[in-house]
Amino acid sequence: MSDKLDVRDGLLYTRDHEWTASKAEGMEVGITAYAVDQLGDITLVNIDAKVGDAVTAGKAFGTIESVKTLSDLFSPVNGKVVKINGELESKPELVNEDCYGKGWMVVIQPSDTAEKDKLLSPAAYRDLLKSVDH
Repeated sequence: MSDKLDVRDGLLYTRDHEWTASKAEGMEVGITAYAVDQLGDITLVNIDAKVGDAVTAGKAFGTIESVKTLSDLFSPVNGKVVKINGELESKPELVNEDCYGKGWMVVIQPSDTAEKDKLLSPAAYRDLLKSVDH
């Protein structure tokens, strides 16, 4: 299990404990180490959105299930899904093992590059974690 306060520089974050990484095709999205820690052992990742689907910032594009709970996965930006990590269908444990790498969920092409400005910097996300993790 990774350190729940593992916040990577070079990524942007949401208040819903998701991270985004800029890729050539768009913004790669996954859940943070803190989210993985809160969920526990992940048993199912269900991406409801399909490639080509429009997604809305703050709206669910899928769900993630663990031994503890079922949680929604929220889009960090408005845009279009351009890629889905199909490997998670048969190997949801990749999220536990490597949430910032092999455990990515989707790649979204933002409809507006200014969307990134609404996301949290690593420093702002660390501050958020300090406020929720007393």
